[in-house]
Amino acid sequence: MRNHNVAAYPFTAIVGQERMKKALVLNLINPKLGGVLIRGEKGTAKSTAVRALANLLPEIEVVEGCKFKCNPDNKNELCEECFEKLKSGDLHTSGVKMKVVDLPVSATEDRVVGTLDIEYAIKKGEKRFEPGVLAMSHRGILYVDEINLLDDHLVDVLLDSAAMGVNTIEREGISYSHPASFVLVGTMNPEEGELRPQLLDRFGLCVDVKGISDVSRRVELIKYRLSYEADPEVFAANWQAAEAELCGQILNAKQLLSRVRISDDMLELISQICVDMGVDGHRADITMMKASITLAAFNGRIDVLEEDVKEAAELVLSHRMRRKPFDSHSDKQDKLDESIENHREKQKEKERNKQEQQKQEHKENPEKPHEHPEEQQPDNTQNQIEGQHDTSLETVFAMGESYQVKQLAPEFLRADRKGTGRRSKTLTSSRQGRYIKSTIPHEKTTDIAFDATLRAAAPYQLTREKNGNSIIIHESDFRKKVREKKIGNLVLFIVDASGSMGARQRMVASKGAVFSMLMDAYQKRDRVGLISFKGDSAEVLLPPTSSIEMAQKYLQEMPTGGKTPLSRGLVKGYEVIKTELLRNPDTCPFIVLISDGRANVSMNGEPPLQEITTVAFKIRENGIKSAVIDTESSMVKFGLARRISTALGATYLTLEDLKADSIVNAVGASAPFDIMSLSGAFSV
Repeated sequence: MRNHNVAAYPFTAIVGQERMKKALVLNLINPKLGGVLIRGEKGTAKSTAVRALANLLPEIEVVEGCKFKCNPDNKNELCEECFEKLKSGDLHTSGVKMKVVDLPVSATEDRVVGTLDIEYAIKKGEKRFEPGVLAMSHRGILYVDEINLLDDHLVDVLLDSAAMGVNTIEREGISYSHPASFVLVGTMNPEEGELRPQLLDRFGLCVDVKGISDVSRRVELIKYRLSYEADPEVFAANWQAAEAELCGQILNAKQLLSRVRISDDMLELISQICVDMGVDGHRADITMMKASITLAAFNGRIDVLEEDVKEAAELVLSHRMRRKPFDSHSDKQDKLDESIENHREKQKEKERNKQEQQKQEHKENPEKPHEHPEEQQPDNTQNQIEGQHDTSLETVFAMGESYQVKQLAPEFLRADRKGTGRRSKTLTSSRQGRYIKSTIPHEKTTDIAFDATLRAAAPYQLTREKNGNSIIIHESDFRKKVREKKIGNLVLFIVDASGSMGARQRMVASKGAVFSMLMDAYQKRDRVGLISFKGDSAEVLLPPTSSIEMAQKYLQEMPTGGKTPLSRGLVKGYEVIKTELLRNPDTCPFIVLISDGRANVSMNGEPPLQEITTVAFKIRENGIKSAVIDTESSMVKFGLARRISTALGATYLTLEDLKADSIVNAVGASAPFDIMSLSGAFSV
């Protein structure tokens, strides 16, 4: 009978992306490396490589019928059920292929870690566990596409389990643990936003990938793909020898891993590189040591060489280098080469000192037998190390003075609001957040408020039949936890880039104000957007994104000059917010208008200020909160920005006020946002 399962694309047939493939293979050899994060463009074989990876290795032996695929050869990692089978002599084994488990971005915590049936535990006094993604991933590969869009809390859970090899679920004093050892692979597009540095550091290895630029290699890739799609079975058979060879190399490396030695000299080199590269903490040192040992095993050696350390550093340090959120990327490869060269010079200096000491001892003790050291050769390898190139981006105007701003914290008290962040409080029906009160559940729930349930059942204990001193819980007694968490906001900057802002100091100061708020947005996990208006139009320089670095880049490069179409800027901002609310009703929008208010262009021929007032009232009626930062600094002030602020119902601030942290009260508490209240397009 014909097998209708399509053969997977062979791992060894993937063209290019050698560093990505090496990082994946190293994690197969040594799962204790902590997984790999793959950052880069779409269509660069990230998903193909992960799915092909599982087919490299032969079947693994598991306990038959175990939902965790426990390893029968490792008694210390057996789950409770398998351990009982082992004691009773009823443990049987079978072989299964390594599995790739996908984790969707929309997954809940219960879906990831599994659930304990608290209701069953209260009534029966027994634990009943429903496995989650971590249980299914044990001894396999857990693949998370666009991991930067996954809730930070869930990323923490994944990384903890990947590091410890155990998943523990605790609910109301009831605890359940099971083995969860897997290779974690996360992929992401940096333009959609970065992971927090604390989470980046938890990934063992990181690889940046991009499309192949060599035309001949791209043609080779196309031909391979056409051959695979024409007949997957034949194509896979043609690569079977290469797959078997790589499989043998991986299995040999796994056997060799425990025998690999690393010298003190190599450990010193690892630590020196971490210091020179400005890495925080010590996780990088340890991970680089493990990666160096794994690379040596992969290359069939039992001694770690300098080339292993260098290659490990490229995989381990790229996401751990200390830098501020908006610093440009330095030439990491040059810094790494410089660090290794400095270590070599130190080793040479140690050797020279040792030889000098031996010569001195020989002079003082000529009778004492002593081996004459070789004559010291002149060292011509020292060169002056040039400073790092200045890679900062050229801008029209430099950034002005920056300062700390306090958080803008509108409250959105509505249940089941999605998103993460550190700014606004909101109620949530997920397990995340702080337990603040209880409520009667309208459907079955696993997030039971144990204390409230007992209080609800207590008055009826005398009238209920019970056995001994046990407490009788009826279904009507159960109470569900109500939780509160914090979410981020959408901060939309609408910046006046017209000629009236052209005075250098005014634009520099304005950029400094926006930069300060970008820093605050980065810390609060907000999404930001940037609109500029000048000439006869308004332009969305950056659609709403969580990539604050992109916002800063466009702010720096923003050109200045021309007329002032302020009403177009406000309309464009309204349209962007309306689109975002349709895409994500949980969005919390906030407009920051930075202008002197001197509009001199209208959309429909009306007096500019009258048209702006009409647009501003429209924004205000739709409940969109805003702040106006007045950049007017001349001796004679027209007060136009203040009048626009009044029409918007916005907080009015000057550039001088910002330096006094007056931005702290710009939003205040806002009512729950209702997308249905948004009216249609403007017709002014």
